[in-house]
Formats: sequence, C-alpha cells, structure tokens
Amino acid sequence: MKNGRPCFLPALVVALAFAAVVGAAEPRWVPLFNGRNLDGWTIKIAKRPLGENFANTFRVEDGMIKVSYAGYEKFDGRFGHLFTNLAYSRYILRLEYRFFGKMMADAPSYVNLNSGVMIHAQPPQSMRFDQGFPSSLEMQFLADEGKGERSTANLCTPGTNVEIGGKLVTRHIIKSTAPTFPADTWVQAEVEVRGNEEVIHRINGVEVLRYQRPQLDPANNNAPATDLLEAGAPLLLSFGHIALQAEGQPVWFRKIELRSLEDR
Repeated sequence: MKNGRPCFLPALVVALAFAAVVGAAEPRWVPLFNGRNLDGWTIKIAKRPLGENFANTFRVEDGMIKVSYAGYEKFDGRFGHLFTNLAYSRYILRLEYRFFGKMMADAPSYVNLNSGVMIHAQPPQSMRFDQGFPSSLEMQFLADEGKGERSTANLCTPGTNVEIGGKLVTRHIIKSTAPTFPADTWVQAEVEVRGNEEVIHRINGVEVLRYQRPQLDPANNNAPATDLLEAGAPLLLSFGHIALQAEGQPVWFRKIELRSLEDR
C-alpha cells in the first residue's frame, strides 16, 4: 500500500512474467515434412526393397507429398507406405489431404478414393518383402464416390485390435461419425495418441472417433503381427512409427505437423 492506496504494479509484473514462462513452455507444432524432400522418412513398397521409391511413387511437388502412379504400368499389389524415421508415443498429429485423379485399374475396388495415415506402425525394417500393410492403426481417409454416405477418419486395424468401452473390438473397420467429403476437397485430419491408453480421431477440429488400449492381434488380421510377438514385442502398442499410405489411389498430403504430449 502506498499513500493509503494499494499498489497493484508488482503483482501485475509477476503475473505477466509467470504467463510468459507458461506460454514459452507450451508444446509447439513441429513440421514432420520440410516441404522440399523426403529427409526424415523411409519408403517401403510391397515387393520392392526397403528404401526404394519405385517409379517415384512418393514425390515432393509444390510443397506437398504426392502419391503418384504416373510411372506404373500396373499396380500389381504394390501397396506402399512412407514411414517417419522416428517412432512416437504421446502426441497429436495433424495434416491435410485431398484426392487427385483415378485409382489404378488393377487395384482392389475398395482402393477408390481411399488412403490413410498409420500410427503405432511397426518399423519398415521389420516388414516382410511382400507385406502390403504394416501392423498399425490406420486413420482411413475416404471421399464421396456418389453412392451415398462414406465417412472419412474410420479406423482400420491391420494386425491390431482395440478396445471401446472396455470391450475388445476385433473387426477390421470401425466407422467414425465424420461426414462425407468431395474428392477434391482439402480435409484437415488430426489424431491424438496417448501411448497405449487412448486414441482420438478429429476431422476439421471435430472429434469423430475414440478408442482405447491399442494392441497387436495374435490372429494376424491383415498383417503378420505374430512376427512382432514372436520377436518379443509387447501385446499393447505404446509407440510406433507414423506412415502415409499409397494403395493405388493418387492422393496429396500437406501441412504434416506433430505436437508432443510427453510430460502431460
């Protein structure tokens, strides 16, 4: 108190300083893609050697990662994935995607306007030579085929299972509540990953799916998870690589960013 009046200035200075420290400590968004090349990423395409970018499937153009089949004569089951070199456990990943052009004629029909991003994926080095999909959790991206509702951000579970509401779910596709988008629309996808506790899918900032306790599937649902279990991997998935998918449909990715949730 000064001259009979309270003095608020010191308290205000302390409050502002505290706010600045807290703000500085707030986790920031870190780009996973530098917009120029594929540094920090590893390619694995089925039936091709690790690291080979067959027919320039994954190409960097206009500051984007583009999945292209311009150099293919036939798809021939060459499902591909672009993996982060690092594995992650607790984080929020966000990116934007849109579809472009037509699927390869000899790819499975479900590939039409279909792609995705894999989380908790096995290392590409551990995949079999002809393995189509890594054991992982796929946030599936879909677009309108003109045949009715087709929600995006579903969960696909190659080599994995999850729990919802305390019950084990073993079906391969778990639908989200997301809307259907035209193929030429940029869509922001976000997935919040909390180790082996919980995963949340969001589309354009809105939650559309939530599940718990991601785990390897001993029954090998669409990917040989037994390879990992026999090598000593734990059943519950606490961490893994992030991978962008190339399964016969051209697609573009941009603004690929990650915010750590470690220490939270």
